[in-house]
Amino acid sequence: MRFDILTIFPDFFQAPAGTGVLSYGVVSRAFRDGLASAHVHDLRTFTHDRHRTVDDRPFGGGEGMVLKPQPIFEALEFLKIAEKTKRDTAKESVILLSAQGKRFTQATARRLATLARVILICGRYEGVDERVSQLLCDEELSIGDYVLSGGELPAAVILDSVVRLLPGVLGHADSSRYESFGEGDQPSDSATADGVPRSTNASAGLLDYPHYTRPADFLGVSIPEALGNGDHQAIRRWRRQAALAKTLANRPDLLTAAELTEDDREFLATLGFIAD
Repeated sequence: MRFDILTIFPDFFQAPAGTGVLSYGVVSRAFRDGLASAHVHDLRTFTHDRHRTVDDRPFGGGEGMVLKPQPIFEALEFLKIAEKTKRDTAKESVILLSAQGKRFTQATARRLATLARVILICGRYEGVDERVSQLLCDEELSIGDYVLSGGELPAAVILDSVVRLLPGVLGHADSSRYESFGEGDQPSDSATADGVPRSTNASAGLLDYPHYTRPADFLGVSIPEALGNGDHQAIRRWRRQAALAKTLANRPDLLTAAELTEDDREFLATLGFIAD
């Protein structure tokens, strides 16, 4: 899978001596193993004045500066990216990163992970000339309901979240499936693997359950009793209820779309939440 990143701050991604944000963890390993690649392009390369100007004042007045369309259009032409109306969106996608975009989610990451190429345009200043979005981009994405100085951090976030979903990147093929926002198994799924019911690891739209490792007692706090007795049914029940409780505490909005059993509803009721 190939990523192309258009930015006015290329050193954010490719700092000297390999210290950029793409030089660590599973992303770096995916690049090293040839599972993905990232190519960073300085938008100032595609300007034609001696000041290498990439921005200008907004028409109609107002605060800040706006990224000009010309360098971005020329950059995509240089990258041989097809016109928006002729692009095979099943293979490649051009994405503008801005605060006005749709919220980026794990479902979006899974969709992007099926593509062969993703082009990320990092917005800056007050915004990007709207014709970039209208004529070039397949979608506009935001990583959250807040404003950042530019699209470089969101580009790194999206790249990381997508790359880790590619086959062979994580140590275990199911690692990304059974985690927060993962597809998981529905509560009714009784499939097994390694003798442990898959629903022990079910997320199915909930946040992941809490995790513990050795020592069993740390600073006077012990692990939950259910995790240490080897009873897989008890482990499954504890993990499901812990995931429900954490989701209720941190992201109650997710419960409206989750598949809940009658036991789930009864447990949530004990916590003061009445499921629809």
